[in-house]
Amino acid sequence: MLTTLLGFAAVTLLPAILVADERTCRTRVKGNIKVESRASLNALGVRVEGNVQAENARQISMTQSSRVGGSVQVKQGGSASVLDSTVQADIQYQANRGSLRVNDNRVGGNVHVIGNQARAEIYRNAIDGNLQCKENRPRPVGGNNRVRGNKEDQCAAF
Repeated sequence: MLTTLLGFAAVTLLPAILVADERTCRTRVKGNIKVESRASLNALGVRVEGNVQAENARQISMTQSSRVGGSVQVKQGGSASVLDSTVQADIQYQANRGSLRVNDNRVGGNVHVIGNQARAEIYRNAIDGNLQCKENRPRPVGGNNRVRGNKEDQCAAF
């Protein structure tokens, strides 16, 4: 598998930490990907056995059938997108300032979109847990989601 991580990303590969302007990995990430403050991650077809975590990151993008064995957590950052991918646990977007997208994914846990200050869209996901959106300004937009748990608060109609 070809994994491409572009931008200023910090990647945890257990036990070593690798920081690079641009890094191409040809193997699976056997731990977590941690995106540091003001850094960006552009992951195309990535395979991560752990979590993808970002706090105060500039931008996060996971596309092209990426697979995450844990959760994707993006907090207090800029924009974030998880598109056409599989996340075994949760997707959490909290207190972000840039546009947010969760579209065309398979999510084994919950999707939480809470306290964000920019447009958020949530379309065509299969979610095994709950879909919860609250305290977002503007309100998120979305639809055509299959949710096994509950659709709650601002996402109740999605």
